[in-house]
Order: sequence, then C-alpha cells, then structure tokens
Amino acid sequence: MILKTVTGAIVAGAAAGLFAGLLQLAFVQPVLLHAELYESGQLVHFGAETPAAMAVWPGIDPVRDGLSLLFSMLIYTGYGLLLTAAVMLARGEEGWIGWREGLVWGVCGFIAAHLAPAFSLPPEVPGAAYVDVGPRQAWWAATIAATAVALWLLAFTRRPWAPALALVLIATPHVIGAPQPDSFEGPVPPELAALFAARALGTGLAAWSILGAAVALVGRSHSAEGR
Repeated sequence: MILKTVTGAIVAGAAAGLFAGLLQLAFVQPVLLHAELYESGQLVHFGAETPAAMAVWPGIDPVRDGLSLLFSMLIYTGYGLLLTAAVMLARGEEGWIGWREGLVWGVCGFIAAHLAPAFSLPPEVPGAAYVDVGPRQAWWAATIAATAVALWLLAFTRRPWAPALALVLIATPHVIGAPQPDSFEGPVPPELAALFAARALGTGLAAWSILGAAVALVGRSHSAEGR
C-alpha cells in the first residue's frame, strides 16, 4: 500500500511537472528570453526605440527546452511526495481525499511555496539588482516553513490560540523582511518584470492545482485497491 502510494505520488508529481513545464515554455520562457535581450544589451530600455510587443515564439531549442521540462518534472515530483505525506499525516486511517479537496490542498501548497515568499521576494527577471543567493534562500525556506505550519494550524488545530499563532507565523518573515539590494536598478523594463512575475505565479497556481487533484485521484484509487 505504501509503495503504491509513493509510486502514485511520483506519477502525479511528474504529470503536474510536465504540465507546469509546458505552461512555462508557452508563457514564462518568452518573457524570460525577452528580458535577457535587455540584460545583454541587444535591446535598450531608455534612449533607443525598442519593440514594446513581445516577440512571437522564441524558437525551439531541444536541449534547453527538454532540460527545462525534466527539471520541472523533478521539482514537482518532490512536491508530490511532500503533498502526499502531508495528506497521509492529516487523514490517518480516515481514508483518502477526493479531487475537490485535493484542489484545496494544492492551492495551499501554492500559497506556502510560491505566493507567500513572492509577497516580499517576487520572481525576478535577468538583470535585476543582485543580492547574495545564500540569505535569499534562507529567507525563502524559512518563509515556506512558517507559512506551511500556519496553514496546518488553521486547518487542523482547534485550540483557541491557533489562529493567533498562525497569523504571527505568516507575518513574521515579512516583518523581518526579505534580503533586498542596496539600490534598485537594472536594464529590463518594469512592465516586463511585472509580466514575468505574474506569469510565473499563475503557472505555479495552475500546476499546484493539478498536482493536488492528481495526488487525490491517484491516492484514492490505491486506497480503494488496498481496502
């Protein structure tokens, strides 16, 4: 039973990762490659006439695009295993969840892993003002952990102090503040940076929703077989 559940989580995660990767190739990568033209100096934001419209499809690079899809599938496979473990811990012997509840779990995963960190540390295009990766990664990981614990308290703890503690956990990383550069600069137009952040978050929401539903469907089928 456990082996089937883990296998199902891997399959669900890989499928959601493939879906996320395809969305990224279609919507996120063109913005990223457009921003790289500004970073490299091929396009200039100020002082020259530059095209405001996005370039049509940037072209297919089998190696680049294949590795992007593979990396996305690996990442979401890990997410699928974590989400499955969390559902098993929450449900215990009560049976598995339906796909609608799986969607809720997926959205909560998106909030913890993407939306909460992006509130103070949004996805950035190439050429943005630089901050050392170490402090950013530490803040990012702490924010995900704090948000995940807060959501767990809100969903599964009936103690009267749970909502207050959850609010403190959610707010603390942002009150402390994410590492920021000394000054804001960069050659990429802010409109392009905003579009990149919006599409990255939108892709994450869609992928996590698919992941939650897929984990629920696969887990329910294996749970039925086990019974």
